[in-house]
Amino acid sequence: MKKDLLWSHPITNKSFAIIDQEIGQHKFEPLEYKVARRVIHSTADFDLINSLVFSPGAIINGINAIKKQTTIVTDVTMVRQGVFGLVGKTFKNLVVTSVNQASSPNPGKTLTETGLLKCCSQYPTGIYVIGNAPTALLTLCQQIILNKIQPSLIIAAPVGFVSVLEAKQALKRVNIPKIFIKGRKGGSPIAASILNALVVLAYENEIV
Repeated sequence: MKKDLLWSHPITNKSFAIIDQEIGQHKFEPLEYKVARRVIHSTADFDLINSLVFSPGAIINGINAIKKQTTIVTDVTMVRQGVFGLVGKTFKNLVVTSVNQASSPNPGKTLTETGLLKCCSQYPTGIYVIGNAPTALLTLCQQIILNKIQPSLIIAAPVGFVSVLEAKQALKRVNIPKIFIKGRKGGSPIAASILNALVVLAYENEIV
């Protein structure tokens, strides 16, 4: 399977060229820029280059985890739908959605939080991709602090006004490889685009 059959397309290539021209000089390392460019491609929001944060080694950890077929845990269905197609064509990692793992919420918890707790117990070293629910990210960080899980990578782009900043501050305090969007911005398309960028990098790395 040639990589150009998977994701190279004239419109995509032209879009990347436009993005490169408009961004110009930037602060990112080469692999970081490939992720950042895909985020811009999925959103057309150039301001996100100032909000995208990579912890040291996060991309390499992500690539290695994807190639090992580590389970990918998403918070909501939209994130899963955004990554499942590309993952299915390449490494075929199991992709599960936390909101679908619980039939009813635990007392004082949302359905996504309840499902995420179940995922934490089943996939303690999984790749966690949060694109919607800040409560899910808070719960994930709490489980890490309690030494119950050690994710291979966290991708975090919850969006909104309630608990979003608190969740992202909590993420900064955990010693886990992470890629996230600072501030209130985020959303499922952004989270999915980050994971997809890593899948592309993992696949390209494998065929070199």
